[in-house]
Amino acid sequence: MRQFAITAAVCAAITAGSAAASPPTAAPTPPMGWNSWNHFAAKIDDATVRAQADAMVASGMRDAGYRYINIDDTWEGERDKDGVIHPNAKFPDMKALADYVHAKGLKLGIYSSPGPKTCAGYEGSYGHEAQDAKTYAQWGIDYLKYDLCSLGDRMRTAGGLDKAHEMELEAYRKMDAALKATGRPIVYSLCQYGVAAVWRWGDDVGGNLWRTTGDITDKYARMIQIGFGQAGLSKYAKPGRWNDPDMLEVGNGGMNAGEYRTHMSLWAILAAPLLAGNDLTKMSSETLSILTNREVVAIDQDPLGRQGDRVQAEGPLEVWARPLKGGARAVGLFNTADFPNYIEIDYAKLGVKGPAKTRDIWAAKDLGKMTRYRAQVPGHSVVLLRVG
Repeated sequence: MRQFAITAAVCAAITAGSAAASPPTAAPTPPMGWNSWNHFAAKIDDATVRAQADAMVASGMRDAGYRYINIDDTWEGERDKDGVIHPNAKFPDMKALADYVHAKGLKLGIYSSPGPKTCAGYEGSYGHEAQDAKTYAQWGIDYLKYDLCSLGDRMRTAGGLDKAHEMELEAYRKMDAALKATGRPIVYSLCQYGVAAVWRWGDDVGGNLWRTTGDITDKYARMIQIGFGQAGLSKYAKPGRWNDPDMLEVGNGGMNAGEYRTHMSLWAILAAPLLAGNDLTKMSSETLSILTNREVVAIDQDPLGRQGDRVQAEGPLEVWARPLKGGARAVGLFNTADFPNYIEIDYAKLGVKGPAKTRDIWAAKDLGKMTRYRAQVPGHSVVLLRVG
């Protein structure tokens, strides 16, 4: 998707709008849950969603912190004579589905677009924002993924980058106001692929999270490109407002265990939303152990709400770290080469003074106090530490 620049005039308008922005009441930590798209795409229906909710509870994922069951594109049906959106035949009763999910201690999410059509060509919310928000609230929806798609086509013919971006800002603000008017707390997820450096303004249009990148795939090279592409964005994240490098691919089969641990470790350091994208009803024990590792999840959900960033990089070797509540650091040593390499980090580079307690998270092993750490890291793998 084409990128759009923000000019000084647009930035001034955003800044002016931010003065009236209210503090976020949703997503005080990065949302955790499941989304249908990565594994099921258009092959999603009521029965599949219920099965995923059942599996989230039975597997222990709910107890590990996963809460949202999010329906992506292709649920939409037609609008009636009054303009009210109805689900298609795959979802005969959305209110009943929400009640089912809620009864399990979970929350239900849905998908739409600020444009006339969604990415898959279904009915979008253009011109019906208040109506749709009201319908979602009546159904009991807890999360909205709002995907740029066909509005992006209109933006490209708007007559210049300024007008295009003003159209985008207006569209996202309109749905934010509509959601707030319902009185129901609904997490607002902007899915617009990092257009116009969304991390600079996503907060000001009401987003609780915003996609900073194009779509992820279940390939190591793409996952690493997206994850390491978050360098420099940490200052834009805070409780209730999160950078979103897209959903998890853990368990979909395109990567090995070390690569999936890398995926999970990097997303935790990035304070990224953890939205599983696999079939929860057919998880291996290995997949489940990666998704539910309580120490890794605790890093992602750390209440300080500080996103991590790159500390050092040397060829295929990178070290990333994030500060945690209480003064500790989460530190990831990443080897993107195909073969093992030694990686070393001096704790002074982390802002740690003197010897610090060190724990290897994935090995679940305390390593004692030290001032620096050196380890052989396998190819396409990671060592994740808690320091301090």
